[in-house]
Amino acid sequence: MELKGKVVVITGGAGGLGLAMAHDFAAQGAKLALIDVDQDKLERACADIGAATEVQGYALDITDEEDVVAGFQYIREDLGAVDVLVNNAGILRDGLMIKAKDGKVTNRMSYEQFQSVINVNLTGSFLCGREAAAAMIEGNNQGVIINISSVARAGNMGQSNYSASKAGVAAMSVGWAKELARYNIRSVAVAPGVIATEMTAAMKPEALERMEKMVPVGRLGQSSEIASTVRFIIENDYVNGRVFEIDGGLRL
Repeated sequence: MELKGKVVVITGGAGGLGLAMAHDFAAQGAKLALIDVDQDKLERACADIGAATEVQGYALDITDEEDVVAGFQYIREDLGAVDVLVNNAGILRDGLMIKAKDGKVTNRMSYEQFQSVINVNLTGSFLCGREAAAAMIEGNNQGVIINISSVARAGNMGQSNYSASKAGVAAMSVGWAKELARYNIRSVAVAPGVIATEMTAAMKPEALERMEKMVPVGRLGQSSEIASTVRFIIENDYVNGRVFEIDGGLRL
């Protein structure tokens, strides 16, 4: 699929990986719909990109079904179609499932800490994927859904919630490829390693340093490297139902 003139929806589009992808796709002539919960960041992102292409911002809670359904309807009304969805929005709330000392439990990961990550990373991706697929089918247009998973999908210490959510995202991608092929819609996942974003900047320095040392290429990945991978997937119509690990060789 050629990006020029196509409508690309990016969740979490006002910062980090989402904003990097938005700039990349704008340079290719795509029209952009950026979804984010932060209205101020959305306005800044749209103002920054607006000189390059048509862009609209939508302040949505992707965990709210009614909000998502209404949001995708607005996108169709404003931009005319949905050709590509990049499910990029995600959060981290790391912690050990359980802590104990001298045989006594001292702390547990709370239900809220677990479920909040599942709600955003997994349920939000499902709701946006469902509505994007509906828009593509009803518009009778070729489409692509790309879910941003993570190398942590294999399981990572201190990330029960995040790993579970990203494993689910990868599995949904493969399932959707099989379900949606009859409608000329492709579904793919990208599983980044440790990427230099606002999210990783919030990690403890010692944890981040350990992660860098674990990466065979010896550095964090760059947002632009993920953006170029996603663009390749969009542009190559024979790519479908796969999970691309872009991790510098990292194995958790």
